[in-house]
Amino acid sequence: MTTTPRVAAGREGARGISALMLARRGAVFLPGGAGEPVSPADPAAAAGIALLEADLLDRGYLLAPGLREKLTARGVLALTAAGRTLLADIDEALGADRDHTPLFRDFPDSTPRDTLGFYVDRVLTLIAQRSDQPCVLCGLDGRVRPVAPCAHLVCRTCFDGSDFAACPVCHRRIDPDDPFLLPGRPRQRAAEDRPLPDRPRVLTYGGDLAARSRAAGDELLGLLTRPAALSPRDTDDLLGLLAVHGPTDLAWLPAVLPGRETKARVLAWLLEQAADPPAGNPARTGGPARPQDPATANPATAEPLLTGDDVRAAVGARLDTATDILRLLAVRAGGDAGLVDFPRVAPLPRPLRRTLLAALDRLDPASAVPDMRRHRAAWTRVAHALHPFEFAGRFPRAALAVASLRALPLGDDLLGARLRAAAGAPAGGGPGPRTGAVVDGGGRVRVNSWSGRLETALARGELPAATALLAQRPGELVRRLDHLLRIAGDDPDTVLAALGPAARRVAPAVLLSALGALRGRRRAPRDRVFFPKGGSARAHITADLRAPAPVASVEAAVAVLLAEVLRRAAAQGPVDTAVVDTGLGGLIAPFAERTASRALVTLPRGSELPLADGRLLRLFLHWMESEESGRTDLDLSVAFFDHAWTHLGTCDYTALRFQGEAAVHSGDLTSAPPPKGASEFVDLDPARLEMAGVRYAAAVVLAYNSVPFVRLADAFAGIMARDEPGPVGPVFDPRAVEQRFDLTSGALVCVPMILDLRTRTLRWLDVTQDVTGTDHAMHRHLDVLGLLGRTLTELFASGARVGLGELAVWQAAARASVVQLRDGDGTVTTYGRRPGEAVADFAARIGGPDSEPPRPLDPARTGAAFLFRGDFTPAPGSSVYALHPGDLDPSRLRLLTAPDVVNSLAPN
Repeated sequence: MTTTPRVAAGREGARGISALMLARRGAVFLPGGAGEPVSPADPAAAAGIALLEADLLDRGYLLAPGLREKLTARGVLALTAAGRTLLADIDEALGADRDHTPLFRDFPDSTPRDTLGFYVDRVLTLIAQRSDQPCVLCGLDGRVRPVAPCAHLVCRTCFDGSDFAACPVCHRRIDPDDPFLLPGRPRQRAAEDRPLPDRPRVLTYGGDLAARSRAAGDELLGLLTRPAALSPRDTDDLLGLLAVHGPTDLAWLPAVLPGRETKARVLAWLLEQAADPPAGNPARTGGPARPQDPATANPATAEPLLTGDDVRAAVGARLDTATDILRLLAVRAGGDAGLVDFPRVAPLPRPLRRTLLAALDRLDPASAVPDMRRHRAAWTRVAHALHPFEFAGRFPRAALAVASLRALPLGDDLLGARLRAAAGAPAGGGPGPRTGAVVDGGGRVRVNSWSGRLETALARGELPAATALLAQRPGELVRRLDHLLRIAGDDPDTVLAALGPAARRVAPAVLLSALGALRGRRRAPRDRVFFPKGGSARAHITADLRAPAPVASVEAAVAVLLAEVLRRAAAQGPVDTAVVDTGLGGLIAPFAERTASRALVTLPRGSELPLADGRLLRLFLHWMESEESGRTDLDLSVAFFDHAWTHLGTCDYTALRFQGEAAVHSGDLTSAPPPKGASEFVDLDPARLEMAGVRYAAAVVLAYNSVPFVRLADAFAGIMARDEPGPVGPVFDPRAVEQRFDLTSGALVCVPMILDLRTRTLRWLDVTQDVTGTDHAMHRHLDVLGLLGRTLTELFASGARVGLGELAVWQAAARASVVQLRDGDGTVTTYGRRPGEAVADFAARIGGPDSEPPRPLDPARTGAAFLFRGDFTPAPGSSVYALHPGDLDPSRLRLLTAPDVVNSLAPN
């Protein structure tokens, strides 16, 4: 039985865990005993809470009544401290704690209307300006002065020092005390009645620090038991939750860690916590209990620390494949758990080598060796670090697996005898009865490969043999389902007979991916899109050259997979009523989460969201250089296409305006030194763009001088929704931020989103592109961008990826007697399951015209809800997914993320 991990409260990094819980749950935890209780009627406390609420409102956040009451009763000093911490955490999440001064401080009004003329003036200034002569542009004398530190000669008359925030010639940041820079003109104040963004969150009171410890433990357990690879944000949260965990016991650690990459990170963290007692410690020899030994006790709590033997035993027990060992060593060496790259492995301590070799020795070489061959180069280096032949007597099967990997000739020495004995090979040769190993005529150990036999059967078209082999590995069978159906032709019975049992054992992501991919085969093939495993989400597009699969076979396989989804959903337990918002229809069930950007709103890749009609959009980019990156120039650009993806124009540093006011750029900053960095903006007017014939607007961030995003000290981008045109309100308005995401990949080009101006929707892509050379600008990549936009838009709109909305309907149909669909205007349509109606038939009927008489939502009867906004609260204890949680209280409800919705379909 798995217990909830206990996260220690009050440890170093307490503010970090508070910010983490604020982002994940929208809950604020307050320490107890901070000041004397104060009456809510106290004027000072009332004024303080009013100021805090006003500051939060300017950031798009609200206080729940319970939290307002707790903060008010704490007294002015404690309220001030809690409020400052809360605002600082929110500002960091929004990006509002950075300086966002653009090149043209009066943007968008002061952005030049003639980009070419502005460029010519800069070039003339650069090549012809002299300090002892009149200005080459205006002819005035005595107005030309150098700016620091670039030393370009700038005319104070031709270039307005109250508008420019950098050198007008090279656009690099200059000394803030340079005389050229004048105080900026005040911007107009924004209206006080601005609407809240679509992502408003009501902050709730989570409890005291003990409650925070329990809540953090619940969050940690949820991440530990998630079978799919974690997103970068969840990975950061996992490490943050582990960092505050007291290394005093392992009761919080599940016996099974289904996520392979998660397992590697957790086990590597455990090894770092290993605290071997000094030599002679009685705890090593079964003496007095460790709590009595100061050398192994936590000085803060007097609790016993785990010894190295304890940790290594826990680590070894959870390593059940050869690749698990490889992932662990990669993370321990500072590499990637996904084995995208493999770092240098430093010499390993002898106790750790014994632990890893023991884990490898437990594995059957027939499965371990093919596993090792998939990462042959990495395993060759790891085997050198493990010294398996040194322990061949103690761990003979581990040594046998390495010998087979290296094709090592066995001699007549002691090692050869031990390896032959481990293989169980008879003296005259042949396969060993225990391992399937063969010692060939050259004395080399060979292990029969499952994958080799499978590929041979597929190449020969031997469907029964291939299917029988794949049935041993259900995940491979489901992944190769399309290939098997094409081989089977019009007789898919063999494949379908094996598919049912296999589907019951695969991970939910594999199940849903296969379901979506098969549905996509209903249409004529055009292009195929692959998202190769790597450190960033690159989309590889190629022509679809596959033969068409028989329609009847595809439909039969889809029915089997859907039946399994419904069966797993029903296993979560029945509820009376489930509510599903139709606004979730544009969301995609998450896939390839390991490369998802860290974002303010966790939006699955490929999802489509509505844009507020009549509002202006402002894209933003901020970055700051590091010592590693040196001078870095990022560029925020937007390319415009018509309905056929024909390029119509661009708004970037080469064209600061598109169709007048339809799109306006804030200017091209070419350096971002700390501590302020640099920011760029692009204003978009959807109505004017549509009038200009624009259908799609693709936002792109390019590293002009080829510095990867990952080398920067800080880099993020996002989008705001605004109501006032012109220089009204701050350039960066945290209240208007709808989405903010980090740029942390090793790529040079990021395509975060595409706007469809006809349907007023945003398609979240979050992909990167490979480019070569330097001086990257939009015009160099227009063909690739057009192909990428068209192909991905078609892919995600085709049904080839399972939607989160339809997954919610399937879960609701499998669990509830009554399913209620809620439209964006509040209209509710009710569907009740009829006596004897199959779940699949009920699910297919939901959303159609065959509904029940109108019925209002009933929170007391609702046990599950899938919402676009958290403005409906079901019965306490219900499971709820909400893209925008709103005022949902995590202490009363079980709040789900999009990966949670998918992973709730884990095999049972």
